[in-house]
Amino acid sequence: MLWAGTMKGDERDTLGAEFKNAVGELMELLGMPNISDFFPGLAWFDLQGIQKRVKVLAGQFDRIFEAVLSQRLGNEKEGGQTTVEEIKQSLEKEKDFLEFLLELKDGEDGKTPLTLIEIKALLMDMVLNGTETSSNTIEFIMAEMLNKPHTLQKAQQELDKVVGKDNVAEESHIMKLPYLHAVMKESLRLHPPAPVLVPHCPSEDTLISGFRIQKDSMVYINVWAIHRDPTIWENPDEFDPERFMNSNVDYSGNHFNYLPFGSGRRICAGIAMAERLSDPALYE
Repeated sequence: MLWAGTMKGDERDTLGAEFKNAVGELMELLGMPNISDFFPGLAWFDLQGIQKRVKVLAGQFDRIFEAVLSQRLGNEKEGGQTTVEEIKQSLEKEKDFLEFLLELKDGEDGKTPLTLIEIKALLMDMVLNGTETSSNTIEFIMAEMLNKPHTLQKAQQELDKVVGKDNVAEESHIMKLPYLHAVMKESLRLHPPAPVLVPHCPSEDTLISGFRIQKDSMVYINVWAIHRDPTIWENPDEFDPERFMNSNVDYSGNHFNYLPFGSGRRICAGIAMAERLSDPALYE
């Protein structure tokens, strides 16, 4: 979905294997407790070597993205300037995520033109936040339904009715599967991909609900606790997709009792892409 068809043959297999290993290692580092987070004064020493390993992986990702961009643009010269017209001529016929980003690069109509560095950063966000989190969510969904056979049976019946037993489920079916959608929402409630979201850091002293948050403080939002708050949710520890069947609560960040992907300017960057893929208008 990010850069379909860019790499081919042995190069694609080699790059894919390198990419997969790098993503796995970086996700492990991101989830590792870092003593420097608790004692910032020790950050300079990098006692666990986490910062050093992350820098190595960052360079590896940069090389991978540079190879993809160079092949797509037909520009092997590092740091070379490419015009909008040259970009359009080098793009493949079928549009993918990278193509849309490149169309924004140096675009005259864009309010905020993207640089190649910013494009790499967006690709990094999509890859890191959309791979391990997605696979973990699917595992949690299957585990919860196996523990509640009646939910599994109901989801299967809905799939049989909408998709058919002998057919393969497609993105075009998603909006026609309300119970499966409710199962996903309920699993994200119990098992949010980032239980404390990403750290926030106020740029100035802030007063929130009577609490003073000092400038440059590290702030964590405990979404896991919010989603299991008994004053908000009935039987909060119970896996019950039915609670979302007749509910307008969604994951857009507008309902502060349900924030699996965050809210506001720091909300998950991949939501728009995921919703676009499930838009029925694409398949009419």
